[in-house]
Amino acid sequence: MTGSTSGIGLTIAQALASAGCNLGLNGFGEVQQIRQIACQIESDYGVSVDYYGADLRNPVEIENSIQECMERFGRVDILVNNAGIQHVAPLPEFPAQKWDEVISVNLSASFHTIKACLPGMIEQRWGRIVNIASVHGLVGSVEKSAYVAAKHGVVGLTKVVALENAENGVTCNAVCPGYVRTELIDRQIRAISRSKNWSFDDAKASMLSDKHPIGRFLESEEIASLVIFLCSEAASGITGSSITIDGGWSAQ
Repeated sequence: MTGSTSGIGLTIAQALASAGCNLGLNGFGEVQQIRQIACQIESDYGVSVDYYGADLRNPVEIENSIQECMERFGRVDILVNNAGIQHVAPLPEFPAQKWDEVISVNLSASFHTIKACLPGMIEQRWGRIVNIASVHGLVGSVEKSAYVAAKHGVVGLTKVVALENAENGVTCNAVCPGYVRTELIDRQIRAISRSKNWSFDDAKASMLSDKHPIGRFLESEEIASLVIFLCSEAASGITGSSITIDGGWSAQ
């Protein structure tokens, strides 16, 4: 599972562990701290957890990490692509290097992980691939050209993988969240607060009024619950779908 050492990804990892899944984690952070997180999950849920520090901009490192995971656990049943990075700027000012990095981590890494995991899933005739896309895989926002392009790409990739494996027992779906209350969102709120000289609460209210008719941020546990459902037998007929959990954002 990529992007699984903090935020939404860590919550999803904990939910999968609570369902009895052994975990292969990947994400940013201090290795020692991540290993402590892994040990805590093992203690809390009685599962085995490994950490693979692959740089998701590097296809060779991705392939090696998947191979290590397969050697450790024997197979990969569930793949969750959650890793993502962001850069915000008007397109004429958007650095080419930042474009390449956002596309690489947010889109190309999902291609490489899926490509590495699919043969085993096809052979065992069972697999679940869940790509954490974004409401930005369905709608646009200013100054987020690379992120929006990448997330639209993830939605398209999801459809192709689903169609190619519709008879193989492998499902592939995209989850498209709106704003989820994480430290990343808090940083965005603080940035708005500083730029407009607003209070934190006023900046938060502005974000919500613009995008979330339900009037609140989503919780990472809500995203995790949807992922768990998509990995269940009850969801075996759901594939190629882009499922929004966005507080009504895309309904506007």
